[in-house]
Amino acid sequence: MQMGTQLAVKVLVAGGFGAGKTTMVNTVSEIQTLRTEEMLTSQSVGVDDTSGVEQKTTTTVAMDFGRITLGDGLVLYVFGTPGQKRFWFMWDELAVGAIGAVVLADTRRLADCFSSIDFFERRGMPFIVGLNRFEGAPQPDIEAVRHALDLEPHIPVIACDARERESVKQVLITLVEHVLGTRQRQRSTALY
Repeated sequence: MQMGTQLAVKVLVAGGFGAGKTTMVNTVSEIQTLRTEEMLTSQSVGVDDTSGVEQKTTTTVAMDFGRITLGDGLVLYVFGTPGQKRFWFMWDELAVGAIGAVVLADTRRLADCFSSIDFFERRGMPFIVGLNRFEGAPQPDIEAVRHALDLEPHIPVIACDARERESVKQVLITLVEHVLGTRQRQRSTALY
């Protein structure tokens, strides 16, 4: 979508329950974020796996939304997806019109991002993996994570801290560069 001299594009932030998606969107947004968080209640016991994130008290039930302007006129509309399986029906709607995604991975619960990776691979949507560095969590080597997640060599994996604005901006810049590179590769192979 073109807005005056600005180019506006939609990106997603996905990942497992408690990976830091809401924090990431809130940290980077230059506007007040739209959040659809609700308190975790006794109804979620046995439904939501809170192991490793026992301190979590709220959950996104629809989406998070923020906006950031990168460089000269590139505006990213950033949509955070809900993490629990029972809200995954929202992902198809949120993915409409998105150019790419960040799969935010929590190294304490790395397997939780497999479904996000599968979602974007099945749709052919470019994505990168952001390793959210939680205090006290394992800090595995990026190549070890790439191997554990069975990622193709061209998919960027970048360490980040969802609480630090510059770190999140770098993740989003990496995503935009990856999307542009993917489209360029697709055009090049289409010519042959």
